[in-house]
Amino acid sequence: MVREEVAGSTRTLKWKCVESRVDSKRLYYGRFVLSPLMKGQANTIGIAMRRALLGEIEGTCITRATSENVLHEYSTIEGIEESVHEILINLKEIVLKSNLYGVRGASICVRGPKYITAQDIISPPSVQIVDTTQHIANLTEPIDLCIELQIKRDRGYHMKSTNESHDGSYPIDIVSMPVRNANHSIHSYGNGNEKKERLFLEIWTNGSFTPKEALYEASRNLIDLLIPFLHAEEEYMNLEENENRWNLPFFSFQDRFTNLKKNKKGIPLTCIFIDQSELSSRTYNCLKRSNIHTFLDLLNHSQEDLMKMEDFRIEDVKQILARELALSFPRDYLQTRNAIGCACLPDCL
Repeated sequence: MVREEVAGSTRTLKWKCVESRVDSKRLYYGRFVLSPLMKGQANTIGIAMRRALLGEIEGTCITRATSENVLHEYSTIEGIEESVHEILINLKEIVLKSNLYGVRGASICVRGPKYITAQDIISPPSVQIVDTTQHIANLTEPIDLCIELQIKRDRGYHMKSTNESHDGSYPIDIVSMPVRNANHSIHSYGNGNEKKERLFLEIWTNGSFTPKEALYEASRNLIDLLIPFLHAEEEYMNLEENENRWNLPFFSFQDRFTNLKKNKKGIPLTCIFIDQSELSSRTYNCLKRSNIHTFLDLLNHSQEDLMKMEDFRIEDVKQILARELALSFPRDYLQTRNAIGCACLPDCL
């Protein structure tokens, strides 16, 4: 077990590693503390850091395996103890470490009898195998086994698609999650207005990152996600200018669309329900609460009537125009766009 103390500060904040250990080649553990924090801040940071640790750190894994003379994923090969499916699962669990971007190739070419491990993977110099003893397959007879592998750096978990299997090439679930688990806990101390909090973070990694490296990477990625908000005021001003330009004049749906009581197929608007549209859930619920169920109900309300509905906004009117009119009345779409002078609608479908 290694204990060390590393301090950094943001104003008066300090952090340190209070515990660090290596349980195995594929299991590292670290425990960190950050203090002093004001009441509530520890929970805010702890939740954000846990999500960043589990979902925002990139890892490297095997994403595809290709071998000749394999009929399907659940077939067996004479002279190999494991089925093809079991071999794919073993390949999925191989822990790799790299700084590569994009897709790289690797391979396994061996002759039995042989106990195949991760050490038998021929990989690019930029890819490091964390645990070379990981089991892949056991050849019980003197046969040749050649597997072409695809290696990719990614983040998160992506399930394979069975439609991507072809010609002896099989996708493998992408498990690009170097952090196996992360927990946070809070310790409060002090009294009254002087009450402070300490945040404890526990991190378990798969060996491709140390817990301290994972903490640094997650923090950097979280900061990158929040940087755009530093320019929020400037962006807000631009949005205000656009909003002034996009404001819609008040008009009556009924007055403007009297010639659209039927669409081009002659289907009455009473037969077209708003739940057949692609409106957002909030807009749809606002309309339903006001007993607007069909297109005809909608056209019988003016924009002023709609804006009086609870939680209904000008963006919802734009959404109705852009989606409902474009989908239901394509022949008259441009004519309608010009008639109401709505620059927010696209020029073409």
